[in-house]
Amino acid sequence: MPQLPAPAYPADVLARLEADAKEVIARYPGSRSALLPLLHLVQSEEGFVSRTGMAFCADQLGLTTAEVTAVATFYTMYRRRAGGDYQVGVCTNTLCAVMGGDAIFDRLKEHLGVGNDEAGMTTADGKVTLEHIECNAACDFAPVVMVNWEFFDNQTPESATRLVDDLIAGRTVEPTRGAPLCSYKDTARILAGFPDRRPGAVEASGGAGAASLVGLKLAKGETAPQTRVVGPRGEAPGDQPQKGAEHLSSHDAPQQTSASDPEHPAGPAAEEGE
Repeated sequence: MPQLPAPAYPADVLARLEADAKEVIARYPGSRSALLPLLHLVQSEEGFVSRTGMAFCADQLGLTTAEVTAVATFYTMYRRRAGGDYQVGVCTNTLCAVMGGDAIFDRLKEHLGVGNDEAGMTTADGKVTLEHIECNAACDFAPVVMVNWEFFDNQTPESATRLVDDLIAGRTVEPTRGAPLCSYKDTARILAGFPDRRPGAVEASGGAGAASLVGLKLAKGETAPQTRVVGPRGEAPGDQPQKGAEHLSSHDAPQQTSASDPEHPAGPAAEEGE
């Protein structure tokens, strides 16, 4: 059945988004290059990219809705359905899986009572959306969990469970690296290119962790550190490696793993409304 036209934004929301869109588009010599940040902009309004949001982007850039839809459905950073205030992504790519990412994902599914399909990934209170994520280039801190794209390194099923409990309870949660957490909508607005005005947030973004820089030091001919550069999970780094540990990161013993979710193999996402 053909879908009805997407509903329009309310007049006040439309005026505000048009002003923001004008600012974003002005940054680019070609207007269609502004599509990615505009998709983040409409996601910051509704928490996902709706048909209304895609129609808005198409109108602002002189594109067809098919062209906008092709981009919005290609990138996993754009939601197609409403989700929680905190998007908790568990990396289950090769190294994170070997180090326990699958076990973390299975534990969180059971603990939160959510599934592995778009309709059932968000808790009933609307606080947390759980999902698999692809590699985040933080393999030396595996297994990695991300909350609204901020890093929580060297996780275990127990620490990840405490993390989501804190998020649901509204307690302050500090990422291992990066800026303090904000809501998913606020994160989307920052990704659209608007300033992060939270005090100290920009300075807190930091750089690569010590484990990430070992290879660079070796390439430059510098002496590699002989002590652990990442402490045991949940502990501070020590001066001496733990007994039996010769590695320069936290990867001392792979975790027992299982298939990510054999009952729900990866497949094309359904369109909104199906």
